[in-house]
Amino acid sequence: MANPFTNPAPQILPSILSADFARLADDLADAQAAGGDFPHIDVMDGHLVPNLSLGVPIIARLREVSTSFFDVHLMIDAPLTYAPAFVKAGAQNITFHVEAPEVKSDLVGAAKEIRKLGCNVGITLKPGTPIDTVFPVLDYVDLVLIMSVEPGFGGQKFMVDMLEKARRIKPMLKPHQKLEIDGGISPTTIRQARAAGVDWFVVGSALFDAKDRKAAIATMRSELAAAR
Repeated sequence: MANPFTNPAPQILPSILSADFARLADDLADAQAAGGDFPHIDVMDGHLVPNLSLGVPIIARLREVSTSFFDVHLMIDAPLTYAPAFVKAGAQNITFHVEAPEVKSDLVGAAKEIRKLGCNVGITLKPGTPIDTVFPVLDYVDLVLIMSVEPGFGGQKFMVDMLEKARRIKPMLKPHQKLEIDGGISPTTIRQARAAGVDWFVVGSALFDAKDRKAAIATMRSELAAAR
């Protein structure tokens, strides 16, 4: 499997939080066949964010049937405790929150520990957290994820004011680092996000709920190409 961190092209990541969990593997394969690049996997513990989603066993089972790169977003209180199990299950990028109680006092140390597991490392923050919170850890991560909704549930409205965070952080990133956005990304918002400097676009309901997923992806690709 190719590591997307070496790919300069914008990437569209199907968010399996919006998939049909009764047929998860098939639904993900269908989204990728429609043009999605690789999955974004949201892990929620019901503490850091107000929802529960999925855990290590589901990722391990998906890995058995998929050769895709797995971008795993740990919305949990204790990312250091659980990161080894997620990497063993198949995660290749682990993104953790600056607000997580286990790591917020030493974000750099957390990033270093996760990297020791042999995976890429991302940092993210809730909409209400100032963007400068991530500045001290930028040299130790491969990715910055901007949340453009309150994390916890899919199908929320895009928070356009979060693009200011993207515009601020993009010039600070090195060429090998990626800027990702998650929340409310659709054919009508993806161009704005691209214009703000985003590289990776997490797409949930706008893809999985589309009557024609291939057409939805094609429209988003067209919007990305038109972004300035």
